Amino acid sequence: MAALTPGSVLMSARRVVIKIGSALLVEDGRLRADWLRALAEDVALLRAQGADVVIVSSGSIALGRGVLGLPSGALALEQSQAAASVGQIRLARAYEEVLAPHAITTGQVLLTLDDTQDRRRYLNSRTTLGTLLALGVVPIVNENDTIATDEIRYGDNDRLAASVAVTIGADLLVLLSDVDGLYSANPQSDPTAQHFARVDRITPEIEAMAGEPVSGLSKGGMKTKVMAAKASVSAGCAMIITAGDAMHPLGRLREGARATLFMAQGDPRSARKRWIAAMKPRGVLHVDAGAVRALAQGKSLLPAGVVRVEGVFQRGDPVAIAGPEGLLGLGLAGYSSHEAAAIAGHQSREIEAILNYPGRVALIHRDEMAL
Repeated sequence: MAALTPGSVLMSARRVVIKIGSALLVEDGRLRADWLRALAEDVALLRAQGADVVIVSSGSIALGRGVLGLPSGALALEQSQAAASVGQIRLARAYEEVLAPHAITTGQVLLTLDDTQDRRRYLNSRTTLGTLLALGVVPIVNENDTIATDEIRYGDNDRLAASVAVTIGADLLVLLSDVDGLYSANPQSDPTAQHFARVDRITPEIEAMAGEPVSGLSKGGMKTKVMAAKASVSAGCAMIITAGDAMHPLGRLREGARATLFMAQGDPRSARKRWIAAMKPRGVLHVDAGAVRALAQGKSLLPAGVVRVEGVFQRGDPVAIAGPEGLLGLGLAGYSSHEAAAIAGHQSREIEAILNYPGRVALIHRDEMAL
């Protein structure tokens, strides 16, 4: 069996999140256009291999401050927000222009910490990203720095990228950085620092090795990258840290460029199922024998198979699924208890007439249940 390498993991991944730091994308306030075009070629190759791709990109503030002529160093909050507003337009346009020649459509998604902590907004962002990927779009994600304050921000795109990877069930997160992986110490100040090609488990010793930021533009350091790795691998998503400064950083990774691979603990689907199964249900959906057979065949739970709704819950809350013979499992509700009770026993085509809006076909999608 061939050895598992960062390059082989990249080539076999089916859903990849790529995080790009400001220091790679912006130099002296100007976009590194040639570098971005080379990255677009790498992304096009991943897409040609059948992988879904999401890009989490910093750079809006760095671009905007160059356009506005703001000084180097720390900016006041209102200056950062203004710079982000100006820079975000240019950032989105740049990705659109470099990916369009490869027949790749892009979409912009701006998130804040609230969008992943609030249950309803998390579900909305998950649905939007999933729909974009299903339509063949490459979403360009960034923190919404035009409105984010310290209380509602991630503060760095390493953790944002990990959150996105977990949200969409990615099997690989690639952090393109100004360092080529995890070291036992800061390699810039300690020539004896040991590079780790692979991390099978994130121990307290590994966490203690994380240093502080070394770049003037980047907010994140190795500490935030290890935090991102902990979140990713526990959700079944492997993570790679590699240097991104050179042209074609993903191509170089495939060819064996130095990197650190953090091994996933299982796969995204099984990790999500375990997470759902451990939840405390807020209610119960009682289903008929026909629904039991459909669920056993791996299908979603449709309203027509529900005979009774018990409890009070909101969309996204965990609910138990019970058949005539007893408990079948748990799932995340696609509707509130009030809505579920209204559509129970009805065909999916009747949902709009009952609720006065075009709802989802499934009451619980098959990907959102653990039986």
